Amino acid sequence: MSIDVRTPADAAEWNALLDRTTDATPFHRHGALEVFASHTGTTLHPLVGFKGQEPVGLLPLFELRKGPVAAAFSPPPGRKISYLGPVFLWNTNAKQRKREKTHSRFVESVVAYADEVIGPRYVNVRTPPAYDDPRPFLWDGFDPTPRYTYHVDLNREPEEILADASSDLRSNVRNTDDGDFEISRGGRDGMRRVVQNAQKRHAEQDVAYGVTPSFVGDLDRALGEGIESHVCTVDGEFVGGMIALVDDEAVYRWQSVVDFESSVPAQDLLDWHAIRRGIERGCDRYDLVGANDQRLCGYKAKFAPEVATYYELERSGLGMNLVAEAYRRLR
Repeated sequence: MSIDVRTPADAAEWNALLDRTTDATPFHRHGALEVFASHTGTTLHPLVGFKGQEPVGLLPLFELRKGPVAAAFSPPPGRKISYLGPVFLWNTNAKQRKREKTHSRFVESVVAYADEVIGPRYVNVRTPPAYDDPRPFLWDGFDPTPRYTYHVDLNREPEEILADASSDLRSNVRNTDDGDFEISRGGRDGMRRVVQNAQKRHAEQDVAYGVTPSFVGDLDRALGEGIESHVCTVDGEFVGGMIALVDDEAVYRWQSVVDFESSVPAQDLLDWHAIRRGIERGCDRYDLVGANDQRLCGYKAKFAPEVATYYELERSGLGMNLVAEAYRRLR
């Protein structure tokens, strides 16, 4: 049976389908998708695949047009969104052969929709880490690039996690006096402070940074409890902060910035605070969001995490190599 791809009746239908899968991230929520489209000048195509009346998968695509040239993305570029891409509503009783056939037909139908409705010269899809089989995209002409992130297993006691961590992390967590700092929920004001400090840090390094206070504020309104900020202060002064995404399965360390000249190890303390909070919420993992930059991996590996793979999948038309490279740099 073929897969029929169409858009849902409304946001409630989309979110209800997301609630039936554990593969999705908070950024898959319909409200977040609408914010992405609004802030990137793209058109959202929230695609759902049906086998008969049975929904089998979802994939949000964003159409971007520059003059006569169209491109399709999931996620859209330039807003530091590491993953989006497809999620599936698997029948747990289905055999491997049937699952692979459904998977392949879903991807074929999504690509056919994109070609017919958008007509993209360039397509870029970055999958969530739960997506572990990119072969249907390869069979449909996409080039894969494996990418990586780190996961800390939260199904353990805090002391067990800390025992596996590096000695300097253990020392910073155990030996920093609680009276020397405070970490608190920052709300929308905390998000603004994190973003403004991150903008300044990136500008000093002459590195593009497309996240803005208005973008994060709109995400906060759209996601509610799915996004939160934590702020570290010393004597009332901001020395670091984090914006995290949260759902029932994971805490995602999305944006983080600290003053490295602070009297306390703010980054270690913020990460440890997020880990403790994830354990309290019953989450399975702390996603450090990215293990591709060798310099940053030196810090993130202190938590003794497991390496998780996700995929960047690209299809590019003739003469689009420079365009593709420009979009890759935006991420």
